[in-house]
Amino acid sequence: MRVLVACEYSGTVRDAFIAAGHEAMSCDLLPTDASGPHYQGDVTDILGDGWDLMIAHPPCTHLAVSGSRHFAAKKADGRQQAAIDFFMTLANADIPRICIENPVCIMSTVWMPPTQTIKPWMFGHPEQKTTCLWLKALPVLIGTDDVFDQMMMLPKSERERIHYMPPGPNRWKERSKTFTGLANAMANQWSNIKQMELC
Repeated sequence: MRVLVACEYSGTVRDAFIAAGHEAMSCDLLPTDASGPHYQGDVTDILGDGWDLMIAHPPCTHLAVSGSRHFAAKKADGRQQAAIDFFMTLANADIPRICIENPVCIMSTVWMPPTQTIKPWMFGHPEQKTTCLWLKALPVLIGTDDVFDQMMMLPKSERERIHYMPPGPNRWKERSKTFTGLANAMANQWSNIKQMELC
């Protein structure tokens, strides 16, 4: 299966699919943090290259409800509309199976509610962070390692580490990385094309 991981510089999801035996490539305007197949540039350059599956992580800066206090300015100067348009370019790509990942954001009302919402603790990471998935011809993900009880024994600052992350030049990169447990679940559960054809 040929897999495009759009808007990913970390290589986490790409490498999970490669480990599962697929031909996978990440794409981002940034260089990849991990050695591997990566297209550094505009993902629209390669959307039509015959992919079987795309996992996309469009930038959420101008969409996430956590930044709603800035929405008026972002609407006025066009940043929010540009982000919506890019999100929809990915959603409407001519690729048979698509997953678009974002935090809780305005796309739930601008476009449609997510197919599924997931949290890191469902996949072995004792942290709280709601992630929305919009799925096309893919089954919903099944949690692989529920660590909710263990997580709730941790201090709030640890289980909400991402929320409490101090300002810094790399804060946005750390907050946007995909958890390895989630990446592995995607690669393992979405690897069987015959099963996915039933969806």
